[in-house]
Amino acid sequence: MISLENVSIGFQERVLFDNLNWRIPRGSRIGLVGNNGTGKTTLFRSIVGLVLPDKGNIALPRNQRIGYLPQDLIELKSNIDLISYLKEKSGITKLEHSLKACEEHLTSLSAESKAYLAAFKKYEQITNLFEHRGGYTFSTQAHKVLKGLGFREKDFTRQCTEFSGGWKMRIILASILLSSPDIILLDEPTNHLDTESLEWLENWLLNFSGTILVISHDRYFMDKLMTQIAELAHQRLTLYQGNFSYYLEEKDKRHELLQKEAKNQQEKIAKTETFIERFRYKNTKATQVQSRIKMLEKMQIVKIDKTPKKVAIYFPKCPRSGDQVVSVENLAKEYEEIKVFNGLTFTLHRGERVALVGVNGAGKSTLSRLISKRERPTSGTVHLGHKVNLAFFSQESSDNLNYNHSVLEEISAEPSSMTSGERRNLLGAFLFSGDDVYKPISVLSGGEKSRLSLAKILMQESNFLILDEPTNHLDIITKELFQQALLKYSGTILIVSHDRFFLDNLISRVIEIRDGRIYDYPGNYSYFIEKRNQLLAETNERNLYIKKTEQPKQSAKTSDKLRKQKEAEERNRIYRQNKDVLNRLKLAEEEIKLIEKNKVDIENQLCDPIVLKDSKKVQNLMIDLKKYNQELVNLNKTQKQLILSLSKDNPLID
Repeated sequence: MISLENVSIGFQERVLFDNLNWRIPRGSRIGLVGNNGTGKTTLFRSIVGLVLPDKGNIALPRNQRIGYLPQDLIELKSNIDLISYLKEKSGITKLEHSLKACEEHLTSLSAESKAYLAAFKKYEQITNLFEHRGGYTFSTQAHKVLKGLGFREKDFTRQCTEFSGGWKMRIILASILLSSPDIILLDEPTNHLDTESLEWLENWLLNFSGTILVISHDRYFMDKLMTQIAELAHQRLTLYQGNFSYYLEEKDKRHELLQKEAKNQQEKIAKTETFIERFRYKNTKATQVQSRIKMLEKMQIVKIDKTPKKVAIYFPKCPRSGDQVVSVENLAKEYEEIKVFNGLTFTLHRGERVALVGVNGAGKSTLSRLISKRERPTSGTVHLGHKVNLAFFSQESSDNLNYNHSVLEEISAEPSSMTSGERRNLLGAFLFSGDDVYKPISVLSGGEKSRLSLAKILMQESNFLILDEPTNHLDIITKELFQQALLKYSGTILIVSHDRFFLDNLISRVIEIRDGRIYDYPGNYSYFIEKRNQLLAETNERNLYIKKTEQPKQSAKTSDKLRKQKEAEERNRIYRQNKDVLNRLKLAEEEIKLIEKNKVDIENQLCDPIVLKDSKKVQNLMIDLKKYNQELVNLNKTQKQLILSLSKDNPLID
């Protein structure tokens, strides 16, 4: 259990939380939510020991491994390849060095000494730990995790510094999953994952038996994985037993009940005060008056959190464009020898809201840059329609900010029909309020710069928006405000996003880039997922049908005869195959028994004082013991594979 007792943390004059108490049982799946700036990341950092509380205690369970994925990028070593980095971060490299050091130490000791027995015991402990951490199968597991997170085989030998920021975050995530953690803390894990990698991670976490704490603005992710929500607000923590959707419903119910309770309490207070004023100077009512005064003094006033001021954000009225907003014909893009896509052809019409989807590396961002004229295609054309005013946002848009400006100066300098008050409201909606508007842009975090760049997009009188991952640094409230603004936008939208809830309630068409081609789906994101799976299944069935129909036509009698012959052959094949597997399985089991017997014999000899006097013999026994341990690992693996390969129709098995 993780335990936080009376924890208080503040910076300068600002208190994030005061006397916070939280018990997190083993195996919990908790989503930590709250507005930006309430201290969610600080709370995570304090749990892992990166931030010390001003007062209070944080207790972690002993001998528990903690994996922590920060929101901000961590630089990786420059002189190490991907697999070696993962091996080092997961602790396998350290264990290998420890094993080697123990072996060298054992050979230097006399078998008659007490130091030898202590060293041998340590060697056994490290060997068991190495096996428990998956040291013998690490390479296989690493490849599986990396592929799940979207890496390709050729990436495995690349230097870590060759990867971009988003891929580096995936590397850190992979190192956490491979470190055999007991507790996982993930701060915005979905920001740098495409849909396929995100679904793989969700399935991995669903099968994880340890404790999971997550900060995320992805509603689908929180609904699928979390069984409890902890809301951090007003320096305190409130728990909700359910997923994110339950939390939203329950929070509204609790607020309504509090409002009723507060209203009843105020009515009671008013009646009591009226009674006190009426009979304050009447001797016969003096006792009752004093009783009511004391009751009011002891009464705990029901406090209701102030409902946040409703802020609406909107785009300026956009000029009307032609019906065809953009036409793409036979578009291709290559980077040196890498072919991103080829022969893309499609048209976007006025008023459409279209999602551009695909795995990382499929070319979504590349296509958005080509359409926005930020890059030139290798071949093909992109034609913008009549009176199209294009506005483009990407994660690199923050590079165009004036670093000599403050936040307010940058917004004020943007040409727009917005009034000064409307500009300040826009900044507030994008989480720049109070003194934050006077911050120099040069000191803003990456997420703050991204939000400011996005706010500037809303000031432009555009009629065609191209948005590449616009929601990465938005909290849930701001994301909903932005979504509402997009729904009211009368222009055309092409958006790249992995936020499934955001897309599902916004777009009406999906263009998927897959294997260098595009696939068009008229519908929202849920329709796309359903239809894509259906089309893939139909394609597989069609290919199977074509294969069957291409076979020579035969008479019904001949076909029936051949069918029975094939069935008999198949039964014989299964019999022979499984008989062979069972024979090999029996041999493997006999070898395992023999090796285990030899291993026990060696272990007994190593406990014999006479044998321990012969250092040369002890060394030989140690070598044999290590060899037998490795052989057992290999045989157990072979045994498992043989069992899995047995057919369900095996006539030799009950």
